Amino acid sequence: LAAGQDSYATVLLTDMLIAALFAASLHCILGPGGLHSFGHAAYFGLGAYGAALAVRALDLPMEAALLLGPLAAVAGALLYGWFCVRLSGVYLTMLTLAFAQITWAIVFQWDAVTGGSNGLTGVWPSAWAEQGAAFYWLALAVCAAGLYLLRRLLFAPLGYALRAARDSAVRADAIGLDVRRIQWTALVVAAGFAGVAGALFVFSKGSVAPDSLGVTRSVDALVMVLLGGIQTLAGPVVGSAAFTWLHDTVARNTDYWRALMGAIMLLLVLLFPQGLAGSAQWLGRRLARRGGGE
Repeated sequence: LAAGQDSYATVLLTDMLIAALFAASLHCILGPGGLHSFGHAAYFGLGAYGAALAVRALDLPMEAALLLGPLAAVAGALLYGWFCVRLSGVYLTMLTLAFAQITWAIVFQWDAVTGGSNGLTGVWPSAWAEQGAAFYWLALAVCAAGLYLLRRLLFAPLGYALRAARDSAVRADAIGLDVRRIQWTALVVAAGFAGVAGALFVFSKGSVAPDSLGVTRSVDALVMVLLGGIQTLAGPVVGSAAFTWLHDTVARNTDYWRALMGAIMLLLVLLFPQGLAGSAQWLGRRLARRGGGE
């Protein structure tokens, strides 16, 4: 409100919101689930392409595309997750990367449907969402609802079962939990929210290209989670905001922004090993104990 309806700040804040939902969906399986994924961008990209194709090929409005886009991500997760949950550790990680690369290759080479390396363009919001900061408010509402649902999920029976499977799959199986089904369900849910973020992304930019499914996008999400702190639910939100702001600021001020971004990330990791949100939480508890003692 302070920045104004047509300010660049609304564009940057929209990017932060989309990044926060994307990072939170990865954190859902990475932190509580212990499922390390290097291919989470596949679901982000499937959601983006699903929404774009709904507009371009099916001539549907933005509202319908925002619903259909995440379904493409869910469909991908149902297929990929069935294989992934049968492995663990580094093998699971490499399999997620392999599926992401397969998805990227299909999108990159299927020119007739996906536009190939050029991607799909001309995917704009509905007329009402193009006015002023309307799309920002839409992104705020959708992403806030998504973050709230993810938080509720992690404190629901599924969330606790996911933690049990993470801590000891053998013990969880012994008490009657179907570990594979729990992990598969978590992967599908996380993919759905990543697809929502992808669908919002394509309408915020007006286009989508194969790099939205690339390894770099997956690594960016992982950096956001680690930067904020993997042990706290606020971590992906804080990390995505810091990462997006740093990326925007550094890229606009130097041609060597990748090297400078790497140096800044290294410094932040050394200064805040528990992440920005995790370190703030630890400092708050320590000050509270000191105040209580006095």
